[in-house]
Amino acid sequence: MINQFLWVIFPYVCMVVFVVGHIFRYRYDQFGWTAKSSEFIEKKQLMIGSLLFHLGIIPVFIGHVSGLGIPKSWTQAVGISDHMYHLGAVWGGVFFGVVTFAGMFILTFRRFSIKTVRKLSSTSDLIVNSLLLFIIFIGVYAALVTNNVVVGFDYRDSISVWFRSLFTLQPDAQLMVGVPLSFQLHVLSGFLIFAIWPFTRLVHAWSVPVNYVGRSYILYRRHERPKRKAN
Repeated sequence: MINQFLWVIFPYVCMVVFVVGHIFRYRYDQFGWTAKSSEFIEKKQLMIGSLLFHLGIIPVFIGHVSGLGIPKSWTQAVGISDHMYHLGAVWGGVFFGVVTFAGMFILTFRRFSIKTVRKLSSTSDLIVNSLLLFIIFIGVYAALVTNNVVVGFDYRDSISVWFRSLFTLQPDAQLMVGVPLSFQLHVLSGFLIFAIWPFTRLVHAWSVPVNYVGRSYILYRRHERPKRKAN
C-alpha cells in the first residue's frame, strides 16, 4: 500500500492539484499572480543568484524532459551508445546542476539571512526556497554520487519507464521499489513542488512577456513650459 501511495496515488494527486490549482488561482487571484520584488532592499546577491539559477535550470529542465520522456531504445536507434549517453547526461547534468544549486543557495541564504528580505517574505516563500534547494541538492548528489556508487543502476530502465507509465494511465509502482533512496527523494520532492506551485510565487514563471517583442515603442516627449510673454 505504501508503494502504491508513493508511486501511483501521490503523483496523480500532485498533477491534479497543479492543474486545478493554477486554474483556481488565475480565476480568483489574478492580482496576486506575481512575485514581490525585494530588489530595492538588496540587489547584488539577488542578481548573482538569479543569474546562476536561471542559467542552470533551463539545461537541467531540458535534460529531465529528454531523460524521462525519450525511451532508451530511441537513443540507441540513432547511434547513441549507453556509455555516451551516460557521460553526457551525468557530467552535463552535474555541471548545470551545480550551477543551479549555487544560484539557489545564494537566493535562499539571502532570503533567510537578510532581516529585511526575510520580513518581506511569506511563509510560502521560505518553504519554496528550502524545498527547491533540497531538490537540486539531492538531484546533484544522486547524479554525482549514487550513479557511481550503485553499480549497474540506470534510471532509464526504471524511473523513466515508470514516469511515462503515469501518462499512459498504467503506472507500475514496482519499477520504483528498487530505485536508490536519493533518486526516490528527488522524484517525490519534485512532485511535491509541483503540488504547491499554484499557491506560491512560482506562478510568475508562466507570466512571460511575449507580447513585448511585437508591441509598439513607447514614445516619451519632453513637456516644455510655455514661455511667459514680456510685459
